[in-house]
Amino acid sequence: MKEKDNEMMVPASSEGFLKLVDVDLADNLSEELAGMDLSFERVKIPTGGSTVFEIPGDDSNDTVTVRSFKAVILYHHPVQAFYKSKYSGGNLPPDCGSFDGITGQGEPGGACSSCQYNKFGSGENGSKACKERRRIYLLTEGSILPVIITLPTGSIKEFNRYVLKLFGKGQKTGMVVTKFTLRKATNSGGIAYSQAQFSVDRMLTAEELKVVAKVSEDVRYLSGKISYEVDGVDENENPFVDVETGEILDKFR
Repeated sequence: MKEKDNEMMVPASSEGFLKLVDVDLADNLSEELAGMDLSFERVKIPTGGSTVFEIPGDDSNDTVTVRSFKAVILYHHPVQAFYKSKYSGGNLPPDCGSFDGITGQGEPGGACSSCQYNKFGSGENGSKACKERRRIYLLTEGSILPVIITLPTGSIKEFNRYVLKLFGKGQKTGMVVTKFTLRKATNSGGIAYSQAQFSVDRMLTAEELKVVAKVSEDVRYLSGKISYEVDGVDENENPFVDVETGEILDKFR
């Protein structure tokens, strides 16, 4: 693994996000990957409270660590997962999972809103037994293919704040370039975990907005073809939870 203290490197290109102006991502990938499993590379949030991301390197088996990176958010949706036995690592599918936060598939399955495992207090430290995460599809400047970052429970509240802050200004996540960073937090047992932070780097130009809007539509369609995958989730990231209100209470070292 290579280490870089600077931001995520952007491929050399004067086109930026306009590189996709004539690319039909959904059709091209569907044709090229016919009969194959579709998956995108991952940006990983590390364990143990580290404040550097792991991003895909130039080599398929290599990763690079960076303290921050910038990208456009193309699409995001909930990913919920329930394991009957405590998750012990690996890429095993959950006993029950949901890609919309509404209906669970598997055992017990059914409506998420009424599921006993989707209630605060059903898991450790007052948390939910069914872990809630957020899968975000990102496009970095100069790239053609999106990458995925999966936010753990302890980062979702910060993301919600960011989305609402943008909305309050009449903006959406797909209208800006977002800067991603990490800060160190601790769970109710005093164990450190990494919490994602978000800020606006710049607004997209009118030309970029048109291109990004089309790519976002393609990614929304393609997201339905990507299966549940464990994205290096830190099981220590469960924050303090008020069992009565469900509020996530942050505690920082």
